[in-house]
Amino acid sequence: MTTVLGAIADDFTGATDLAGLLARSGVRVSLRMGVPEGPPADPAPFEVIALKIRTAPVDDALAEARAALDWLRRAGAERFFWKYCSTFDSTPEGNIGPVAEALMRDLGAEQTIYCPAFPENGRSIFMGTLFVGEQPLGESPMKDHPLTPMRDSNLMRLLAPQVTQPVGLANRLTVARGARALTARLAELRAEGVAHVVVDAVANEDLQIIAEACRDMPLMTGGSAVAMPLPGLWQADGLLSQAEAVSPPEIGPGAVVLSGSCSAMTNAQVAAYRAAGAPAFQLDPLELADRGAAPAIDWLRGVSAGAAPLIYATADPASVRATQERLGTARAGAIVEEALAACAIAARDMGRRRFVVAGGESSGAVTQALGVTRLDVGREIAPGVPWCFAESGGKRIALTLKSGNFGAESFFTDALDMLDR
Repeated sequence: MTTVLGAIADDFTGATDLAGLLARSGVRVSLRMGVPEGPPADPAPFEVIALKIRTAPVDDALAEARAALDWLRRAGAERFFWKYCSTFDSTPEGNIGPVAEALMRDLGAEQTIYCPAFPENGRSIFMGTLFVGEQPLGESPMKDHPLTPMRDSNLMRLLAPQVTQPVGLANRLTVARGARALTARLAELRAEGVAHVVVDAVANEDLQIIAEACRDMPLMTGGSAVAMPLPGLWQADGLLSQAEAVSPPEIGPGAVVLSGSCSAMTNAQVAAYRAAGAPAFQLDPLELADRGAAPAIDWLRGVSAGAAPLIYATADPASVRATQERLGTARAGAIVEEALAACAIAARDMGRRRFVVAGGESSGAVTQALGVTRLDVGREIAPGVPWCFAESGGKRIALTLKSGNFGAESFFTDALDMLDR
């Protein structure tokens, strides 16, 4: 089957977020963890490649993204999507803008759009300003993100230092007038030499209009939600046939929750799960630097096979800053990722087959450690967070990879309950 859309995501939770929304259409979605080594085999209509490049050096990010693009083109894709976080997580150097420009050059695209809005999860854009709920991005808890603190809310100001060509805006007033008006605005900006266009969206109806206007672009960029209307549009255009969604396989018992995210919502989710009586072990990066993951793994061996224990490094912003001052930002993050990866392998080898992972960097580390290269995408637990199914160590496992701020406070319990049902 020919691939209709090839998508590249800058982290693993973002990839599952996008895959889950595309899977709502009932069309098969294949999620690849990293660029596949071999030629395309059994490609799905929607192919999503998850990379771990959000905070990678720019040159490394460009090389991986271009390799993913090459693989997707060989799979037959002619339309492409560059997916990043709905909170536009990045540094002043990138990697959102540099990757977009590299993909544009490879595809010969003169212009692309940037729309990280996700109204179902409280992300909206108005006059180029990104809001998290009712707070501008720079006033939201994202201002304290340990790796990509977002201190500005204006997407044009955030994007401009990352790209070499002009940045412009298609505002909500234009979007509200419909797809033709947006198409005309994009053409007007293109005639002025504007290659990078931020597009406002405050509701799902706006996303539908944006998708209608941009569905034939060689490259779209954004959060996952702006891609959600594309399957229906392409079915109407005759490019895509309806297909059965993946039926979930039988998954053995035994679960573990692994949390490395320090977002405000994940802190609340950890607190709620502990309050519900779940066995819990907190990772201390300073202790990990001395002793590694062995104490956590020893603790896990003592937990009943019927329980779903929580191993977490989730902490409040002040604690995170104190740890980073002692160990350095990069080393503090790497220590936690290495420990969660080791705990995941140990949990699998102890017979646990259900993995709930919170945090983009943590999800990447865990998935890579488990040797997962391809996931079949199942039902969503919360908007943008599906259960996925894969093989690890010769066993079928279920994985859900949750972006830090996604899901309700009861997410960990909700996820495990859904799989039981």
